[in-house]
Amino acid sequence: MYHSGYITDIYKNHFTKQCIWIGIGFFIILFTRHFKTTFLFKYAKYSYYISLLLLVLVLFIGENINGAKAWINLKLFLFQPSELMKISYSLYLSKLGATKRFYNTKQELLFLGHILILFLLPSILVFLEPDTGAILFYFFITISILYHSNLKKRWILSLGILSLILISTFIYAYFFQRETLISILGTSIFYRMERILNVGSGMQIEHAMIALGSAKLTSFHLTQTGIYIPEAPTDFIFSLSSNVFGILGNYIILISYLIIDFYLLSYTNNITSTKIKLFSKTFLSIFICSQIINIGMNLGILPIMGIPLPFLSYGGSSTIILFLYIAIIFSENKKEPQIETLEIPIETIS
Repeated sequence: MYHSGYITDIYKNHFTKQCIWIGIGFFIILFTRHFKTTFLFKYAKYSYYISLLLLVLVLFIGENINGAKAWINLKLFLFQPSELMKISYSLYLSKLGATKRFYNTKQELLFLGHILILFLLPSILVFLEPDTGAILFYFFITISILYHSNLKKRWILSLGILSLILISTFIYAYFFQRETLISILGTSIFYRMERILNVGSGMQIEHAMIALGSAKLTSFHLTQTGIYIPEAPTDFIFSLSSNVFGILGNYIILISYLIIDFYLLSYTNNITSTKIKLFSKTFLSIFICSQIINIGMNLGILPIMGIPLPFLSYGGSSTIILFLYIAIIFSENKKEPQIETLEIPIETIS
């Protein structure tokens, strides 16, 4: 992040700001260690509705950056409502998934319908911004909750088959019935989808792959400008690390993520609270998928969808939300202090 300030003046304050966001994040973790966060699940429904209202509001008063109206300007910083929706949606669905019990097919169908509405509302609003990456996060959260809830697995299988049919139909229409697809989706939406599907092409991908391909095993060019990569501190920070630290730097990043992933997985399995366990599993799903998709974008094997690399990509909203996820997960699994008791023989009392 410090190096990105030498690429262009646009990024010159990114390092300072990111340090502030990370500092706030650690403060949130330390603060929540002393308080119960169960009230967040209690009022999760209202948090979801507030996030929904903010997603509507951003379409009218949002700051337009790179063609996306996804940020509200709060003078001191830019706030992204789609990030707040991630954690609100996770909290609400975790609560529903932990408390719902199904005794017949009708109840299961009603639950599925409820979840579908909760998923579609923010997804449609975010699509209008547009922000494809956020929709993908909401999808991962939804699938994770459905899979780990008390819902019968046949419904998950049915949804999977239906999704494959819809995706296959879209791919067929994209390659063989383009005019029909354009007439259904409209020109604007079609070309947005086309940009996403053009994997491995475009200036951003080409520069990112050149940076990765030309990197030395080790290097340290903190103040020397290397290969120019558009959106280097956000979507392509993994490629940027090759410019600064070489291939070894990328290996350190990958190993660090693996350590965190396995630790969180182990920690999640030991959580006793059903709500927190579901919430933790939703976080794991988006946390791991973010790593895979972002690095895949940098390697040119996955489409560019604006998904940041967790804890490394620049962004105040996304960084603080990540820390808030971590804070909630760890604050609710504290062990109660054990009080030592003194056993006195009955004979002594007599």
